[in-house]
Amino acid sequence: MQITPIAHSLSAVIRVPGSKSLTNRALLIASLVNGSTHLTNALFSDDSRYFANALQTLGFDIQLDETDHAMTVIGLGGKIPASKAELFIGNAGTAARFLSAFLILGNGEYILDGEPRMRERPIGDLVDSLTQLGANIRPVQNAEVGKRNVQICPPVKITANGLPGGKTQIAGDISSQFLSALLMVAPYAQREIEITLSTELNSKPYVDMTIDIMKDFGVEIERDGYNSFTIHPAAYLPITNYQIESDASAAAYFFAAPAICGGTVRVENISRTSKQGDIAFLDVLAKMGCTVTETDYCLLVTGFPELHGVDVDMRDIPDTAQTLAAIAPFASSPTRIRGIASARVKETDRVHATCVELARLGVEVEEHEDGMTIQPCKMFQPANIQTYNDHRMAMAFSLIGLRVAGVSIENPACVSKTFPNYFEVLDSLR
Repeated sequence: MQITPIAHSLSAVIRVPGSKSLTNRALLIASLVNGSTHLTNALFSDDSRYFANALQTLGFDIQLDETDHAMTVIGLGGKIPASKAELFIGNAGTAARFLSAFLILGNGEYILDGEPRMRERPIGDLVDSLTQLGANIRPVQNAEVGKRNVQICPPVKITANGLPGGKTQIAGDISSQFLSALLMVAPYAQREIEITLSTELNSKPYVDMTIDIMKDFGVEIERDGYNSFTIHPAAYLPITNYQIESDASAAAYFFAAPAICGGTVRVENISRTSKQGDIAFLDVLAKMGCTVTETDYCLLVTGFPELHGVDVDMRDIPDTAQTLAAIAPFASSPTRIRGIASARVKETDRVHATCVELARLGVEVEEHEDGMTIQPCKMFQPANIQTYNDHRMAMAFSLIGLRVAGVSIENPACVSKTFPNYFEVLDSLR
């Protein structure tokens, strides 16, 4: 797909889909309540469909209304109807992590598998932590369980008879989703659960989001910062209508567009007080010289004639790192992105892939173990950008094509993972 540059400064109003992170958390929690929960502004994408379809395969009554962006979930109070199931979750990382913990609450045998890339994405830390709590979860392929083994990947087999509970340790330096998965299912354990972090926690705002949505559904936990968490047996409460915020990670591409093209873009149905950590990307844009304002539950970003490079640790907002990498070549000074080593085990090795594709465009970039340094670029060269079947590669690099001629995106359909109509919304910037 060829991206046609926009010759004028922007003046556009945009609305992006509902949050993937909130949709998938709400789906899991709504399945645990005893009763009906209606989710509005829910995301309909590959990832959320894999999650919803997996729950339906397990016997849950889930009504999907894509036209109205709504999902209705009949929860069964912590029970899982099916006693046997084989679940395929594509390359949906949240579905893999959340379902691995959720299935422990059942009574039977379950296999959880995905695409070839999912079979390379580690869940060993979550497996080890669940095992410490008395769960029986094992990799289908041979792998050792009982010490930290980050090489354990799907497919996994869960032999479930409820979650006993107790004390466990979990690492947080590969994915915060491991901790989020534990937190959300912990109220339905047979006794209190105490979780201690054995490493520094990456993507802390996502754990805050998990705790916030648990509170929305009536369950509060005890915590010592990001060091330890205690969850007592409890029950989530059904919510007649639960509104999902627009996706802050998706919005970040449209926050970034005026930084590259100039002008102003207004993104609706999102606030600086969002539960989503990626809203902090606005702070990065402000450091680069953009103006950010809020009005009527909308956010407006205005580009600045001269962007400044930044040195920023993005360990808490790694999903926006590629978006910053797309802006950085247009800055007047170098940009250093730090703290995103965990991005190497996402849909692709995002650190390496981003560096390779920037270099393909003629951008001088240095790859580091935890990120990259990107130099200003005056002379871009035309390129066909490889996306590695990673939605964020496609969306981020399309932004460069808004200003640079000759940029095309290979396999643009990969955006269906989280933002199926992304290129239609991008085109509306014109």
